[in-house]
Amino acid sequence: MIAPGEAFPVNSRLARLAARMEKVGTDIVVIGPSSHMQWLLGLSPHGDERPVMLIMSARRAGILMPALNADSSRVKTSLPFFTWTDEEGPHDALNALLEDVGAKRCGLTMAIDESMRADHALLVLDALPGIRRTFAANTVGALRAVKDAAEYAALVASACVNDAAMRAGFAALAVGVSELDVADAIRQAFIEHGAHPEFISVCFDGNGAFPHHYTGHSRLAPNGAVLIDIGARLDWYPSDMTRVATIGAAPRGFMDVHAVVDRAVRAALDAAVAGARARDVDRAARAVIEAAGYGPNFSHRTGHGMGFDLHEPPYIAATSDAVLTEGNVFSIEPGIYLPDRFGIRLEEIVIIRNGRAEILSSLPRTVHEAKS
Repeated sequence: MIAPGEAFPVNSRLARLAARMEKVGTDIVVIGPSSHMQWLLGLSPHGDERPVMLIMSARRAGILMPALNADSSRVKTSLPFFTWTDEEGPHDALNALLEDVGAKRCGLTMAIDESMRADHALLVLDALPGIRRTFAANTVGALRAVKDAAEYAALVASACVNDAAMRAGFAALAVGVSELDVADAIRQAFIEHGAHPEFISVCFDGNGAFPHHYTGHSRLAPNGAVLIDIGARLDWYPSDMTRVATIGAAPRGFMDVHAVVDRAVRAALDAAVAGARARDVDRAARAVIEAAGYGPNFSHRTGHGMGFDLHEPPYIAATSDAVLTEGNVFSIEPGIYLPDRFGIRLEEIVIIRNGRAEILSSLPRTVHEAKS
């Protein structure tokens, strides 16, 4: 375990976090049993009504841990545990941990995990009256937004599995099949490639006009339109991609709308460079769709960041001032949704590498034409 006064291990994510804290003037970081903790420590303790939290300063760190979970969690980290039992309650252990990391001093700034349970966050705030508080987006979040080489490789591997699952979905398309039938084929492909399905949205015809359609019992008719949005986790890292298909002749206007959406993707890709603002990428995609007369039919942001979480910063939205930097990973997914007809969304996951957007998938954005 880390001894009193000992600095964090060199080259660890904790060491990077400590350096980030000093850079941005954050004295204390408090992390719940969330993806932040998993990213930092490889530790994902059971999160329920019993408070679990990592608390750290730039020199010291410890974990508030229910005694009944301590043994199973110990193999993942050498950080000291401040354990408590159901009979004792967490308050004494929490105060001891706060003292150990130096959080009881006056005039400090503390960043709290945005995803923590409110009652657990209030335990810390009540124990530190007067502390200045913010969220972890500028510390842990900022580190997570810049992917390292291992994370890049993991995301590419996950994208490759997603490509294979999408091809399995295309292969299952036939007149009379249900959305659920196609989803089952995709799910099986994910499993066969060692991935855990995260979401599968299969949309036939007018269902594609709902950006978040729930896959159901609708059956594919001749000359129908298909939108498929899928993702899974491979070794913790997710994938996400949307493609479209037709069976038989494409519905009226389908190919023209597809061409507009593809131009919007290409415009966003061109705008997604290191130093650009996220809102400028959104604007580039939206301008293409508006120029084609479909502005009101593009009803959501252009993209979201992706890494350990399926949705994380940076968000590619009209309101985002985030500046894109090397290592950022995010989606580009403009869409046009025509009620009672069809929807077309084309989604790529990209990483900023060598200053520009590199697509992780190798599956073309062309319309897949299934045989009727």
